Amino acid sequence: MALVPFKQVDVFSTAPYRGNALAVVLDASGLSTQDMQGFARWTNLAETTFVLPPTSPGADYRVRIFTSTTELPFAGHPTLGTAHAWLEAGGRPARPGVLVQECGAGLIEIRIESTDASPRLALKGPEFVRTGPLEDDVLDWALSALGLRADDVVAHQWLVNGPHWAGLLLKDAETVLRIEPDFAALEGLEVGVIGPYSRPGAEQVLRRDPAREAVRPSGARAELEPLPDTAAMDLSAFGSAVEQAPADYEVRAFCPGEALPEDPVTGSLNAGFARWLMTEGLAEDAYSVRQGTRVGRAGDLYPYRDAEGVWLAGHSVTCIDGSVLVP
Repeated sequence: MALVPFKQVDVFSTAPYRGNALAVVLDASGLSTQDMQGFARWTNLAETTFVLPPTSPGADYRVRIFTSTTELPFAGHPTLGTAHAWLEAGGRPARPGVLVQECGAGLIEIRIESTDASPRLALKGPEFVRTGPLEDDVLDWALSALGLRADDVVAHQWLVNGPHWAGLLLKDAETVLRIEPDFAALEGLEVGVIGPYSRPGAEQVLRRDPAREAVRPSGARAELEPLPDTAAMDLSAFGSAVEQAPADYEVRAFCPGEALPEDPVTGSLNAGFARWLMTEGLAEDAYSVRQGTRVGRAGDLYPYRDAEGVWLAGHSVTCIDGSVLVP
């Protein structure tokens, strides 16, 4: 047994305990695959990462990513969280402002977009390993297990960029939030859903109820009198019209069989959604996402596209900093 540097990081949040937790073992030299999988199972988090010296030219470090049950070639929140932990521990990228992570999916480029206490980092989303519309039986499987109707779905796509996500674009965020998944029925399928928030327009703020309209009596004096209370304007929409939605979209990620069957905040899925929706013209080239609402979290993600590719940005904050005993 040995004590090695360790951090537990909250990813996609600037405040502790609002995003998705990640365990980072900063020196995994000498650990076997079995050791890593056993430790990841013990943490009981969505993912645990293990930092190793790079083997590819141009990489700043190598990382292995484990869920409680398996190793992943790529995952988004472990990528940004590990980069945050590595930089905070004194890591210095070979290229100023950009670090390169080596993982099972290859080399992942990560931009350092700010240098404050909780720097915003952005990963370049990898290309899809598999894409295209879901097969009819897979779509039916997802709809049945999530309690959705066919007309709740605007579009669907495979978003395989490491994890094997089946992605559903739903008609609105309210539909996303009302899902009550049947995880037993969903077993064997990883599904992500996204839906836009709607904002009431100004025309709704001062709407009137025609059934309650009063007729003002004619005559100079009567026209100066106030309308009866029963004809008062309905201002119930005013609050919702000025209240801002938490983001442009709400996302949820369902991964039955893992320690957390609903992932609080998911980088790989959001990177996949961004690549699909932006490429197909189903979303703007920059938008914001809130994820974790139904599991008591408030993760914030910022996908965008530029001339160099599709990026997924977010903040991280360290919650635990010290050493951990490993085999």
